[in-house]
Amino acid sequence: MAVGNVRRITDRVYLVGAIDWNRRLFDELIPLPEGTSYNSYLIEGSESSALVDAVDPTKTEELLVNLRGLGVEKIDYVVSNHAEQDHSGAIPAVLNEYPGAKVVTNRRCKEQLMELLLIPEERFIVVEDGGELSLGDRTLRFILAPWVHWPETMLTYLVEDRVLFTCDLFGSHLATSDLFARDRSGVYRAAKRYYAEIMMPFRKAIRGHLNKLEDLEIKTIAPSHGPIYDEPGFILDAYREWVSDEVKAEVVVAYVSMHGSTQAMVDRLIAGLLRDNRTVKPFNLTVTDVGELAMALVDAAGIVLATPTVLGGAHPSAVYAAYLVNALRPKLRFASLIVSYGWGGRAVEQLKGMLTNLRIELLDPVVVKGYPKEGDLEAVDRLAEEVSSRVGRSEGP
Repeated sequence: MAVGNVRRITDRVYLVGAIDWNRRLFDELIPLPEGTSYNSYLIEGSESSALVDAVDPTKTEELLVNLRGLGVEKIDYVVSNHAEQDHSGAIPAVLNEYPGAKVVTNRRCKEQLMELLLIPEERFIVVEDGGELSLGDRTLRFILAPWVHWPETMLTYLVEDRVLFTCDLFGSHLATSDLFARDRSGVYRAAKRYYAEIMMPFRKAIRGHLNKLEDLEIKTIAPSHGPIYDEPGFILDAYREWVSDEVKAEVVVAYVSMHGSTQAMVDRLIAGLLRDNRTVKPFNLTVTDVGELAMALVDAAGIVLATPTVLGGAHPSAVYAAYLVNALRPKLRFASLIVSYGWGGRAVEQLKGMLTNLRIELLDPVVVKGYPKEGDLEAVDRLAEEVSSRVGRSEGP
């Protein structure tokens, strides 16, 4: 049986969504070590009411219980900022519960919702960028924000209360009893992980949308995952740093070793970088949480990917890592490869061909047959010097 949990944000805005304490995997892909939440917001105007975003289908009953607990007899509008099902999946049930409600969204999101949830066309009101909807003494303004992180995404601004409802933007997969972001370090880490895993491929688009928000007076940022920001400068400043072109003097070393050859070279590489006082973040791909790797890529100047050869190509874990790096498109400056093999293969060509989305300098790889000899380790030393030099150029004043 669902148990209600309604929390007041302002005198006219209520959090009516659900906390998913036990979910540990998102999209069958992204680990959720700290659970998540699906934030849905009820706005009460003097003439009309609006629900901003819904919840994941698995939490539909909790949303309805919350609305009933508030005594909500009528909802006039359901604002859908984003069609992805963790925010839209409960909309059909809400429309069934409140048959007079209309779904307010942009044209592209309307098309998605009709395709994904089979909502009939007559239930929609389509809005344009900058369009407004009056709730009486409250006004909703809609800001189209495509590719944050789907092409149909938009933001909703409650003008009088200066609340910006951002759906996935500024979100964090974090199940917490805190209504507002009070644990700054914990929220920062969760939000950075969320950005790394979901938002980083759209860094340049997000940077443009952040510039658009400069004209808004924002008192509160209300995302659809994680706690609410009643001091929005905290998350806005973090995002400005993450989406910038600036990198830190850090190098990621992502590797896998089967019989010790690759491990020996990785150890030598790390030792050389440490001698130069460089910040190194090593990840053994057989045990690494991919979210941790993604977070490290947000700021890193470069990456070295090290792998043995399996059936003529790179180890599958290294292939996955290369695919991930290419898909996330971090602001790396350079990359290199360390490859060990027994009788031959095409691991170097394979991995280089998987990094085509990145505008980076590819340093000469180190390729070793069998266990590394002294000459091979000296080649690793030269790579460490080259990496150290590149990382040093990324250091600030």
